[in-house]
Amino acid sequence: MLGVVSSIDLIALDLDGTLLNPDESISPANRAAIADALAIGVRVVLVTGRGVDTPALIARDLGLNLPVICAHGALTKDFVQNRVLGHIPVPLQYAAPMIEYAELNQLALAVYTEERFFRLAGAQRYMEDQQGPSWQDLTSFTEIAGRAPTFMRFLGHDSVEAMREAFSDFPLHFKYESWGEFEECAVTSREATKKHALERLCADLQVPASRVLAVGDSRNDVPMMRWAGIGVAMGNALPEVRNAVAHVTDANTEDGVARAIERYVLQPKSDQEKSA
Repeated sequence: MLGVVSSIDLIALDLDGTLLNPDESISPANRAAIADALAIGVRVVLVTGRGVDTPALIARDLGLNLPVICAHGALTKDFVQNRVLGHIPVPLQYAAPMIEYAELNQLALAVYTEERFFRLAGAQRYMEDQQGPSWQDLTSFTEIAGRAPTFMRFLGHDSVEAMREAFSDFPLHFKYESWGEFEECAVTSREATKKHALERLCADLQVPASRVLAVGDSRNDVPMMRWAGIGVAMGNALPEVRNAVAHVTDANTEDGVARAIERYVLQPKSDQEKSA
């Protein structure tokens, strides 16, 4: 990549549906494109709705040394120094009645606090990632009462709808997503978004928005992609997401991240202008 002069200084990548394949692997082409970007001095940051465990492993695997934005923007952590740089929990005055209501009405809920997910023992496991050391079963959510959660996940259509009906007027950020027939709503503080967390990190690094490439596939990626100088939606994203930004790449199963990095980062600037 010698001689490439990029107009991008930082790449922000969502994980699920973007960098990761459905089996949670990273394709050789995506790995190569990220390595080539790092080789010319471009920074790469992961921006995900997940908790810290998987992003930490991926960051180490790819040789990334920037902090990772997790939990839909509610938590930014420097894994190299094991230091939390930003944490915006759900205010307890709103989280507490929602958790109490969920337990009383047997809603499927996972509460993320102190970098672990807590759920009631015997709760249905909807996805493969809902297991392992980062998940802990409780007999009652009262066991973690008094802790303001980083975020909460209401899982499945019935739980999402019951929560929406009871609490949609709370001044919080409700992030509704669906994968096939499965529905989920992640609840965070209003200030906790991927866009705000990325904006803060870029300010600390003195990287202007105009020199950021952001790639994602979900509704909660749209503000981040629209803020960045170049926002690229995945080909597998919902139509509303693809229509919300100026650029669309291939699907996550077709090396869409690699194609975006090759076009907007690794291509010499003069060639970018010709192909724009």
